[in-house]
Amino acid sequence: MANSPRILLVDDEPDLLDLMELTLVKMGLETDRAVSVAEAQARLKQTHYDLCLTDMRLGDGEGLEVIAAASALAAPVPVAVITAYGNAGNAVAALKAGAFDYLAKPVALDQLRALVKSALKIPEAMQADNSARDLIGQSATMQDIRARIAKLARTQAPVHIAGESGSGKELAARLIHRLGNRADKPFVAVNCGAIPETLMESEFFGYRKGAFTGADADRNGFFQAADGGTLFLDEVADLPLSMQVKLLRVLQEKKVRKVGATTEEPVDVRIISATHQNLAALVESGRFRQDLYYRLNVIDLVMPSLRDRVEDIHEMARFLLDKLGGAEVKLDRDAEKALSAYAFPGNVRELENTLERALALCEDQHITAADLSLAPALPATNGAPGSKYPLQDYLDQMERVAILEALEQTRHNKTAAARVLGVTFRSLRYRLERLGIE
Repeated sequence: MANSPRILLVDDEPDLLDLMELTLVKMGLETDRAVSVAEAQARLKQTHYDLCLTDMRLGDGEGLEVIAAASALAAPVPVAVITAYGNAGNAVAALKAGAFDYLAKPVALDQLRALVKSALKIPEAMQADNSARDLIGQSATMQDIRARIAKLARTQAPVHIAGESGSGKELAARLIHRLGNRADKPFVAVNCGAIPETLMESEFFGYRKGAFTGADADRNGFFQAADGGTLFLDEVADLPLSMQVKLLRVLQEKKVRKVGATTEEPVDVRIISATHQNLAALVESGRFRQDLYYRLNVIDLVMPSLRDRVEDIHEMARFLLDKLGGAEVKLDRDAEKALSAYAFPGNVRELENTLERALALCEDQHITAADLSLAPALPATNGAPGSKYPLQDYLDQMERVAILEALEQTRHNKTAAARVLGVTFRSLRYRLERLGIE
């Protein structure tokens, strides 16, 4: 029997090492740890690894040194880096040095699992059906989605993915990339709503040394990092109009100009964009450029919400429980009924969080409806007497939906989510505690 793939985890934060190790062990993988560059270099020389995950900043050096050590081996080891949230400079530097992908802190476990599966070259059919948790399901809707994604992968045309928060837009984009002819090139995901407007141009296009205070060396941007591969523009509707103009030019000319540069350089990227907002409506209201809309929306893909494919919930729940380490755990009949009856405003991500919490609460490998701790279903709003009563339950559910959407939009950055919601961080923290949102 072949040995399980072995992964080297390099980080000086014990809690993060524990989290990653637990996640990978549940996937059937073997792991080793290193807490410094020196220890990582020694382990890479002593043991064969199928993958290395390293932080960019370690006590005795940089993750770039780990990349160099892994690349210098007779059988080079693929390396993915973990960067501080919003630090595109480090991510771009790592990709340029030879890293095949990166994760931002706080590390999202679904992204970690997807990255590892892609790196380990799991057979294509398994990746298409199993690595993207939101693409699980045998409903006619999901079969159509998978067939459409397979067709989109064979083209190079820009794709715009619409759908609610948590419906699997990024996972669909990654699958389009992975099944296409750019699969061996970078996939760079950018959350357009998480970048300050003052930094957008330098983050997207890079900059020259001396272009502004603090620019002490030339640096590439997202477009250069994705050269040859795919650039995924998540929440593209959040781009300010000034940046929309610059993006349109790049798409038309296929060239970028770094901040502080006098010449342009060619880039070859496939653009996939996504948003949970209605782009056509934003064009009508003047908040999104019509010419850019037509450039991005060459082909569209609409991801269904979980409540629109209720018949997939039980299969999805079983799949997620297995991935969360609950292969022996059973859902009782009332729990299954509760899952089918719940609206899941946060879609599959909310389902996964619900099951992860239930795993911690359940007894005797048996999940009950009480273990799921689902909020009351959103009352019907058909105008019948009492349809919005009791009022507090209705308001709580509406508030919960808004908060979950803001958290999804900002990749669970609570400070950014508070800004989106127009409340203080303290107010958001209080609301999260009151509503039981983790």
